[in-house]
Amino acid sequence: MHILITGANRGIGRALADHYRQAGHDVTATARTPSGDEVALDVTNPASCAALAAHLGARAVDLLICNAGVYLDKGQPLDGGYPAQMWAETFATNVTGVFLSVQALLPHLRAGKGAKIAIISSQMASHTRAPGGSYIYRASKAAALNLGRNLASDLAGDGIAVGIYHPGWVRTEMGGGSAEISVEEAATGLVARFAALDMASSGLFETWDGRAHPY
Repeated sequence: MHILITGANRGIGRALADHYRQAGHDVTATARTPSGDEVALDVTNPASCAALAAHLGARAVDLLICNAGVYLDKGQPLDGGYPAQMWAETFATNVTGVFLSVQALLPHLRAGKGAKIAIISSQMASHTRAPGGSYIYRASKAAALNLGRNLASDLAGDGIAVGIYHPGWVRTEMGGGSAEISVEEAATGLVARFAALDMASSGLFETWDGRAHPY
């Protein structure tokens, strides 16, 4: 199986890449600024997405994991915080970047049989979790959830299943040291979720440990 992962130079993306490689799969790991064996990909740049597609040639992609994301507004004050540029940069990565990645790789996804797309969103996307703060990140992840749900509808005819996932509150640079689960726990759970995704469940919003998450 050929798996392509965006934002795979650290955190959950790196753990997923390591897991799949250890299982014997063919992995294309990408990063905006590669620091190892990643392929360069800036998901906010259409030319970069097109270059990745050209790099793959005729190779099919069996699983696209849209993991690249940023959380720039943590701790921003409501009064005077959340500058417009921060909104633009966050949405460019967390929303537009997902769309551009999927769009550029559609021929590769269609080239395989039973291809899947996994979009890493967050429980912070849900209307059931609204404690305030982190307005930009919450809004971007809600938009990514909506994007995934609509892609599931449009790609049903191609036999491409789309799942949207909350990866857990993970001890990463983004999640912080006091988070609930390790990167390895998150990756193991997500791998199981991706394996279970099929056309019957396409469009789901699910947690890393297999619980349906309210939209």
